[in-house]
Amino acid sequence: MLESASKAALKGDYETAVAMWRPLAESGVARAQSSLGACYLEGLGTPRDPAAAAEWFRSAAHAGDAVGQRNLAALHFRGEDVPQDDEEALRLYRLAAKSGDAAAQDMLSWMLLEGRGADSDPVESRRWALAAAEQEVATSMARLGLIAHNALGMERNSEEAARWWYEAARRGDPDGQAMLGAALHLGAGVEKDDRAALIWLLRADDAGSSLAAPFLAPVRAALPAEQIAEAEQAARRVPGPTEVEEAG
Repeated sequence: MLESASKAALKGDYETAVAMWRPLAESGVARAQSSLGACYLEGLGTPRDPAAAAEWFRSAAHAGDAVGQRNLAALHFRGEDVPQDDEEALRLYRLAAKSGDAAAQDMLSWMLLEGRGADSDPVESRRWALAAAEQEVATSMARLGLIAHNALGMERNSEEAARWWYEAARRGDPDGQAMLGAALHLGAGVEKDDRAALIWLLRADDAGSSLAAPFLAPVRAALPAEQIAEAEQAARRVPGPTEVEEAG
């Protein structure tokens, strides 16, 4: 029944999914409780009710469901229909992260680096970012680049930073694209290449990364008009594997 409900949700038929999840949730099935809570939170297949969502997430979290723990953590982090509580959010993210939830690992890493809910701990932040990166979480890859570049809990390693930014960039992370572009412009940990730098910076800027803007003018100033035009054209295309390698 859980599988049938998930298939209905994937098709956009949330009313059917909710009808299937509800009796399972009421009978104590934790994953159904998490899914039903998500529907209440977003108003999918049922009227939006954040308070009800919080109750279902709480039930799922208490039963040890990683998704429920992560969703309840997010509510505490935002203070949405539950008290805003960074310490409780951190505790719940940690529980979900230990169960292997990639999104929780990523958020736990961010909170530990920023000192939200506990003192800043870049060493543990890096550990959880590595765990999330192993599950293809691009934001954690970009954070690993930042940690290596800024020598946070480790020796500075520009080459490692550039490698992680490249991995994040080719998966579409805007900040990873911006920092890879900056590294390519500066020749930090990677061979200097202003044309490739401009491609990544333009993609990052278009995707909304505020980190790209300070580098755009210096990179443009370093290139002839022909290469600027080529980079602008390349930046507008969806990169294939070969182009990603060339731009990296």
